[in-house]
Amino acid sequence: MSDILRELLRVSEKAANIARACRQQEALFQLLIEEKKEGEKNKKFAVDFKTLADVLVQEVIKQNMENKFPGLAKNILGEESNEFTNDLGEKIILRLCPTEEETVELLSKVLNGNKLASEALAKVVHQDVTFTDPTLDSIEISIPQDILGIWVDPIDSTYQYIKGSADIKSNQGIFPSGLQCVTILIGVYDLQTGVPLMGVINQPFVSQDLNTLRWKGQCYWGLSYMDTNIHSLQRLDSSRKNSEARSQMTENTSSEAERSHPFSAVISTSEKDTIKAALSRVCGERIFRAAGAGYKSLCVVQGLVDIYIFSEDTTFKWDSCAAHAILRAMGGGMVDLRECLQRNSEMGLDLPQLVYHVENEGAAGVDRWANKGGLIAYRSRKQLETFLSLLIQNLAPVDTCT
Repeated sequence: MSDILRELLRVSEKAANIARACRQQEALFQLLIEEKKEGEKNKKFAVDFKTLADVLVQEVIKQNMENKFPGLAKNILGEESNEFTNDLGEKIILRLCPTEEETVELLSKVLNGNKLASEALAKVVHQDVTFTDPTLDSIEISIPQDILGIWVDPIDSTYQYIKGSADIKSNQGIFPSGLQCVTILIGVYDLQTGVPLMGVINQPFVSQDLNTLRWKGQCYWGLSYMDTNIHSLQRLDSSRKNSEARSQMTENTSSEAERSHPFSAVISTSEKDTIKAALSRVCGERIFRAAGAGYKSLCVVQGLVDIYIFSEDTTFKWDSCAAHAILRAMGGGMVDLRECLQRNSEMGLDLPQLVYHVENEGAAGVDRWANKGGLIAYRSRKQLETFLSLLIQNLAPVDTCT
């Protein structure tokens, strides 16, 4: 249903406005941080944070979607708990109120009576936003609403968001850290099969005006349902293919390093040494480190790298669903790394795609929705098969020694 995707794009832009507004004023921003409780913590970080911006974004997405598509909110799941405790010890459930005035009143309780901060946030929350994309306007597709589930990561890479670094230099277009690594992730999946169908990745902090210090963002989307595959980078992809065709007609200018190491990959700074060692043999120097699972997936979507690989179990369904849907629309996907390494490709077994509708058995808290076997994100199945073959060859000697 392109109407749902259109609304998701609109609310993602509203969410990006909230994220930007919460960063405008450092004094205000310090009020918005509350430590996560034990059950909500991501074990990857010693200290993890819940921000009011996170919760506001999540509630705005849920409420806006429910207003437009009644009954949908019950199938929208997110990373954040919407319960806050203020300095008086009062427990407050944060919900989007019908009017701006009521939202100000509720936010004032969370923000310990800070009226100016509450008014500024409520204004952004209730501000109307328009979003148009001519590519999306060209399609009409009907997907039954009752089969749809939605995963939301309201602000992925919260640590980078809180830190707020604006002057990090990119490495071949990839930012190792900083506000550029912050993303808003909305992924839609089939409740019955767990297959991702639609994805929206909004990057609120792409470029900053040095005079006003205000940020501009960028939004990416994809839809993959039955025989329809469409995404926001299609025009870019067709121009890229034309330039690739032209370059093949001229002398091949690839460096020796690129010919001997044909793949590029983005990884987490916390990646295991065994994986890093194998990757260095497969990718050579073409390994990039970056913050944020959503941002690393986006690097694959953008074509900045071929592969995003992560061997730990500290990404979750809300981290991967949006990018997975976009990659499916592009002919790629996202697979379980552990299962790929155990799979016998000669037996013709299907690639173990991640699914989004089933909890991990016996797990508690956020671990119920962890991608337990790690993941690999890719744009081309053929590329993935070749990459996996090389990775397994280069992991084998390490495994026999351990």
